[in-house]
Amino acid sequence: MQYFLEHLATCVSAMSGVLAARGKRVDLFGVVVLALVTALGGGTLRDTILDLRPVFWVDDSSYVVTAILCALTTFFLAHYVTRLHPMADSALQLADAASLALFTLVGTEKSIAAGVPPVVGIAMGVITGTAGGMIRDSLIGEIPMVFRRQIYLYATASFVGATVYVVLEGVVERQLLRFLAIGTVLGLRLAAIWWKIYLPVFEPKENVHQG
Repeated sequence: MQYFLEHLATCVSAMSGVLAARGKRVDLFGVVVLALVTALGGGTLRDTILDLRPVFWVDDSSYVVTAILCALTTFFLAHYVTRLHPMADSALQLADAASLALFTLVGTEKSIAAGVPPVVGIAMGVITGTAGGMIRDSLIGEIPMVFRRQIYLYATASFVGATVYVVLEGVVERQLLRFLAIGTVLGLRLAAIWWKIYLPVFEPKENVHQG
């Protein structure tokens, strides 16, 4: 089940990498690079921090194949689907939300299995879920989603989902726990987008001259 979820997360994340490149005048090679960075970046950072060798996609190159195939499919379908469906502009947010949820679970689960403390497991879950998108956005000259107010509960949703997994591990059956963690991240993220929920923004008060 975990192997399937990892490949599903890789595919969805690669799709979000392709969709993020729309309108940036990036060629096919650049699109594939963005997809690979998005799909593999978070897990690579996690494995590097935890000193898990070899890095997951080096140990099993099928993740690279999955990312490339999903990227190419999305690249050739994106323009056609966009013309057919006016709601296709929401595809990036939906793909990114799904990627966030799946990779948060994968990162938390793999980290806890490696024997790290719960707090570290949560942090690794958030890093796995968000780092690939941060690198992708930086490469295309955008402020990373995790730092944008209008993106609505991005890293927060990942943090809550990872926390749910860690708190309930050993209490709830594994398969159910996976779906609870994924559902928590996805539900929070989509609800935040729908109702425009965001954390308070740091806006220093202007200095007021007092006479």
